[in-house]
Amino acid sequence: MTGFLSRFLRRLLLAATAAWMLIGMGAQAQTGTTQTRYPIVLVHGLFGFDSALGVDYFYGIPDALRQGGAKVYVAQVSAANSTEVRGEQLLAQVNTILAITGAAKVNLVGHSHGGPTARYVAGVAPGKVASVTSVGGVNRGSRVADIMRGVAPAGSVSETIANGAASALVALINLTSGGSGLPQMPTAALDSLTTAGSAAFNRRFPQGVPTSGCGSGAELVNGVRYYSWTGTKTLTNVLDASDALLGVLGLVFGEANDGLVSACSSRLGKHLGDYRQNHLDEVNQLLGLRDWFSTDPVTLYRQHATRLKAQGL
Repeated sequence: MTGFLSRFLRRLLLAATAAWMLIGMGAQAQTGTTQTRYPIVLVHGLFGFDSALGVDYFYGIPDALRQGGAKVYVAQVSAANSTEVRGEQLLAQVNTILAITGAAKVNLVGHSHGGPTARYVAGVAPGKVASVTSVGGVNRGSRVADIMRGVAPAGSVSETIANGAASALVALINLTSGGSGLPQMPTAALDSLTTAGSAAFNRRFPQGVPTSGCGSGAELVNGVRYYSWTGTKTLTNVLDASDALLGVLGLVFGEANDGLVSACSSRLGKHLGDYRQNHLDEVNQLLGLRDWFSTDPVTLYRQHATRLKAQGL
């Protein structure tokens, strides 16, 4: 009996050792999967922030990328201002990141208004940017912004009221996120996001913008690679309080959209796919609530980091 017990314990120990080795191998396989050559910089959209009250704008995404080996920075630019103003703020932060890390370039990933903001930096300083990825980016304007500008034309009373409400929201965002030192101008942000404003911006910075209605743009321009993906569903989770508003706003498009941006307007460079996500799902908000049958947004960012790594970026 003693011999049997001894053999049993030895086999149990061997099995446990093998199991731990497999777990260790799995952890090693995970380590380095998102370890891009250049740092990844995440750029928030309109009314965005880096982190507010301990909640990341890109919810759970920076940590997931870091676990795979990536160096990740989250930019904080004006919550509401023109693309050019936000772009200059982002460029200053890119310069700081390059100085801190010793890297030659960065990979910019922008959501919503963060897409054009990242494109601005790539346009004025392409040597400092390895790639630009636009997620639900307002690259050719938003129908919602057009309607808002129509309802509140420049100089009108309605514009004053809307600007006051937007400024109050921005003040609250700044209070909770620490961005109070940044200049804010909601009307300038609105003008940047209209179809006309986006068209004017694209004349200055056409890199990666498709020439056809809903096609792909050039993937490689001036040494910078351009990518995009977006969501095409507005109502994704009954528990998500933001779905109702995005569902209503999505009705104004008459084409596939995420509630704030049409799928065609979001395209930039190499298009990586359309997903069952709305505008907030694209950054894993609200607190990770999403369509349970769609790809996890965090997974998309991890996969993209692996893609950038494979490209030597």
